[in-house]
Amino acid sequence: MAVDQKIWDTIHGFPKIDLHCHLDGSVRPETIMDLAKEHDIALPYSSIEELKAYMHCENVVSLVDYLKRFDITLAVMQEPNSIERIAYELCEDAAKENIKWLEIRYSPILHTQGGMKTMDNLEAVIRGTRKAEREFGISGGVIVSGMRSFDPMYSMELAELAVAYKNRGVIGFDLAGPEENYPAKDHEEAFRLVLKNNVNITIHAGEAYGPESIHQAVHYCGAHRIGHGTHLPEDGGLMNYINDHRICLEICLTSNLQTRSVPSIEKHPFKFFRDYGLRLSLNTDNRLMSNTTITDELYMAYEAFNLDLEDIKSIIIDGFKSAFIHHRERTTMVKEVATELDKFIRL
Repeated sequence: MAVDQKIWDTIHGFPKIDLHCHLDGSVRPETIMDLAKEHDIALPYSSIEELKAYMHCENVVSLVDYLKRFDITLAVMQEPNSIERIAYELCEDAAKENIKWLEIRYSPILHTQGGMKTMDNLEAVIRGTRKAEREFGISGGVIVSGMRSFDPMYSMELAELAVAYKNRGVIGFDLAGPEENYPAKDHEEAFRLVLKNNVNITIHAGEAYGPESIHQAVHYCGAHRIGHGTHLPEDGGLMNYINDHRICLEICLTSNLQTRSVPSIEKHPFKFFRDYGLRLSLNTDNRLMSNTTITDELYMAYEAFNLDLEDIKSIIIDGFKSAFIHHRERTTMVKEVATELDKFIRL
């Protein structure tokens, strides 16, 4: 399908937000090659073209297959300087498409293979984002992710880390990784800790497993947002609860197609969710693996679901309404973004 360049360019210029973006899934291929050479790390591909072809995940068959690509990015993210650079470059890339607020999530426990402490790699990520904020004017924060497939004691350690860095760069806590056989309720203690310390929560749920996963995320772990949630329509009562409580669904269209969370874009529940009135945001998930940007995700929705620019504006504003930021700041940001969007649409 041919791209309507005028519409794509208009969306590219819009002020935007990304609430669901993985640090280790958003590394520049050139940076992977640079860091591998710098730290003498063997890669399975010797050329940038081969690396991109593998990392872009166009032929994956499942979420598990999709997640295998992270072995390569994680291999070059075991040094503080490397992870700081990657965080900085991610913010730079986001700023280039006028993303005003970026929430970067990652699991510090995955960056300790070379002896780096979780605290040290978290501080490196924060340094990178703050440097980018000074240079590019992009704002946001870090979401610390526990891992479903790890012993819950690690989630507790990461929850303590998130609490320690609350108001110092960390804005939320997450649970990621394969859903089947790894229920969120096993990590409930960690989420109770962050909730008692007033830390926001988002949880991957209903992507590769049914609505029970979403139920646990909300009712056991207190999620304020849900990552993906594509299986939510299978439980009408739960969907009404999510809607009534304005729990935002962080939708990632390209990623959902690649991981087989949905069989096709036509069968993605996004349009149904929107017609039903749920609060939705559109996000990249993994800019590298999905070979995407926020502009691309919004344009895909525009084309696939027969939207207009007013619809795109509404989706963007819903994202800003769901950002993990204090209410007063969020209200100001929403007003500023709405005003800027109106100027674009009137042109």
